[in-house]
Amino acid sequence: MSSIVSAQRDKRSLDYAIRSGFAGGLAGCVAKTAVAPLDRVKILFQASNPDFQKYAGSWTGAYRAGLAIYRDAGARGLLQGHSATLLRIFPYAAIKFMAYDQWRALIIPTRNHETNLRRFAAGALAGMTSVTLTYPLELVRVRMAFHSRIADKRGRPSFLRAMFHIYHENATPTTLTSPPPMTATSTTGHLFERFPILKFYRGFTVTMVGMVPYAGTAFLTWDFLRAYFYTVTNDKSKEPSVAANLAIGAVSGALSQTVSYPFEVVRRRMQVGGLTRPDRWLGWGETVKAVYTSGGWRGFFVGLSIGYLKIIPMTGISFAAWQGFKRVLGLR
Repeated sequence: MSSIVSAQRDKRSLDYAIRSGFAGGLAGCVAKTAVAPLDRVKILFQASNPDFQKYAGSWTGAYRAGLAIYRDAGARGLLQGHSATLLRIFPYAAIKFMAYDQWRALIIPTRNHETNLRRFAAGALAGMTSVTLTYPLELVRVRMAFHSRIADKRGRPSFLRAMFHIYHENATPTTLTSPPPMTATSTTGHLFERFPILKFYRGFTVTMVGMVPYAGTAFLTWDFLRAYFYTVTNDKSKEPSVAANLAIGAVSGALSQTVSYPFEVVRRRMQVGGLTRPDRWLGWGETVKAVYTSGGWRGFFVGLSIGYLKIIPMTGISFAAWQGFKRVLGLR
């Protein structure tokens, strides 16, 4: 019993948290780099970029879209937005994995407290913590990936240019002699003028709601499968191999992607909303309606096939790399 308490105390220490976070950040960068081209194509599909809608809806569409990007902009086009991805993913993954270790130690202090609900809660809280602290970087990344040189003759948007554009996007000035009536549009417009930082939080609410099933399911599946196949006896358990961690992580990614994907589609639409309606937030209701109008219920799952192609290897790599880096840093 004393060894268990000691282990939990170590996990709550600052040194353990920093090392766990560093391992998670490195793991996230490795995983994201491995699937960066697929991520670019998926964002173009989800956000209904008009230049690439003709490729959506089929398994070969992702390949043809990637080929079109490569022909137009070369290999750099497939990695467009990846600089912002790495700037975001290191702190995001670091905070997520570090927060999971901390939340899990708090919610599940001993094996007697281990339940699937607690596993889900620890994962969901970890995801929400990381999103809250890194969301503006996510928005910049999506904006960079959404642009295509086919429509934008100015070339690939840089990280700083994307930030500048988001910060300064606003409504077209009017010449009314009397103030217009206060509406939801004008209210959010005034908020954007007074607090420009809010422009970096378009789609934040739907992201937070979607993060609950996504991160919760991912960590629940990861924790459950490891406990099921590698049971603990005498305070020790057989350490899963790299292949086992990859497989368990891949299953976790597939399940979490499935349950949370409609939220992700709505989130992407809201994130790029500043390009079409820079004066205000795009609300949940109108965004959901727009997705359904353009594609029916299938519209909420557009890009899911490429989402699987991306998320399954990415989650497998991130979990396996996280465990590997923790071992290197002396945490296992």
